[in-house]
Amino acid sequence: MSTIGVWRAVVGDEPVAVKRLAAPGEHDPSELSDPHHFAYWRRGADVVTSGILARSQGLRPPVRSYVVEDVEGITITEDWVEDAAVNGLFAAHALGRFAGTPVPDVSWLARDQLRDRLRRTERRGGWPTLARTTVADVAEHLWSRRESHLARLDALPQVLQHGDPTPANLPGREGDDVVAIDWSCLGTGPVGGDLGYYLLSAREEFDPLLEAYLMGLPDGAATAEEVALGARVVAVYTALSRAEWALSRVAKGEGALAGKFRHPSVAPHLRALQRQFPLIEGLMAG
Repeated sequence: MSTIGVWRAVVGDEPVAVKRLAAPGEHDPSELSDPHHFAYWRRGADVVTSGILARSQGLRPPVRSYVVEDVEGITITEDWVEDAAVNGLFAAHALGRFAGTPVPDVSWLARDQLRDRLRRTERRGGWPTLARTTVADVAEHLWSRRESHLARLDALPQVLQHGDPTPANLPGREGDDVVAIDWSCLGTGPVGGDLGYYLLSAREEFDPLLEAYLMGLPDGAATAEEVALGARVVAVYTALSRAEWALSRVAKGEGALAGKFRHPSVAPHLRALQRQFPLIEGLMAG
């Protein structure tokens, strides 16, 4: 919500990415000023100025980055990261290694990301549009039990997580590490949580991604069952919330809701949800 824009530019002869962040105003949501909320406006800049990821494992930020701050906001300039066509298994392995990075002692890491996202959804009335689809019973069951599943996440080992590990945010490669961008959601979360977010955009299926993540995770950090649970809960609740958001945007238009499932702003989210049906069945059974 604080991002004004992102541009590709050139400094000297070097390509760079420039991101402009606006400081929250008097009437902006309070969560933008909450250092623990995933939407905290200046976290991306704090990652750069603190240098806390200088020795991270698995994922690392671009080598050169700098920040300029003024009364209206912050400008972040960093090396342009070329697309290295990182495959899903390599990315999942890197996410597992990153989960073994010691959690830095700073006050602005995001916490409870899924819980905060579901609170936003709750303020909008939950998943009412999904109640008009064939997944209505599933959605009702999982929505009513969301606090129970969030408590299960709380009981898992809490690890360092990127927070928004989409393939687009994991573009580069340097040796055994992925060069990641957009660290604005950096924080702590349940082991496997990053894998659950990544799964929604990945081409690969859950089982091979899970195996790759486990191969990267340090010995003793968590069990395979704990990682699978963390990924499953995050993936399922995120997929359902994204599907609700996408459908709600087109639901008020003319015509039956089912006729809008192929809408280009809706179809990708529904396909991602369909791919999670095996994970949904696991949560329903549990």
